[in-house]
Amino acid sequence: MAFRKKAGHILAYKPDILVVPECEHPDKLKFNDDTPKPTDILWFGENKNKGLGIFSYSHFRFKLIKTHNPALKMIIPIAVTGNAQHPAGNYKFTLFAVWANNPADPDGVYVEQVWKALQHYKLSKKNTILAGDFNSNTIWDRKYRIGNHSHVVDHLHKKGISSCYHLHHKQIQGKEEHPTHYLYRHQDKPYHLDYCFASTDLADKIRSVEIGSFDSWKQYSDHVPVMVSFGDD
Repeated sequence: MAFRKKAGHILAYKPDILVVPECEHPDKLKFNDDTPKPTDILWFGENKNKGLGIFSYSHFRFKLIKTHNPALKMIIPIAVTGNAQHPAGNYKFTLFAVWANNPADPDGVYVEQVWKALQHYKLSKKNTILAGDFNSNTIWDRKYRIGNHSHVVDHLHKKGISSCYHLHHKQIQGKEEHPTHYLYRHQDKPYHLDYCFASTDLADKIRSVEIGSFDSWKQYSDHVPVMVSFGDD
């Protein structure tokens, strides 16, 4: 929460795009004069203190895709386009911004929302990214429950879409070496809940995947960032 209080810290990494769960409404974002300002913003939520924010700090611009289903909270399909005049060119891709959290759904609060989104949206095998807080991990799979974390991973794998962290660092789902969440900000309660999945054409261009450290982020959040860099060699 309170992105305005930690923006300076994350913007030091010079991101092009940020997906920020538990983010306040843009009306509440009051930055210092020396804090870089976003070039585009989308925000979704019912509580202005705690929604899902998507920010561009680059030439990329956002447009909500018409097939967006508000009942799937919060899995937001966004068409991302670049500026044709920019050195990177007029690059286009689809971003599914994720903060899996719907307490009102009797079928499941967290990863079940992602699973339902995968059934609702037609995912392309190219130029596709899913990124954010999935609130899930294979360690919590319910064996006889349709739509658990492993089902989501397997479904994406069949589409040629993989977790950038697991691919780049050669990790196994459920046995991650780098946590992204520390329950109650306790270092002895680590979990890996945040992901960036990318289609093969983008995953082949991964330059780096970094997970923020507990010591650097504990004063700001119980989560640490997942930072993925893509580029053509």
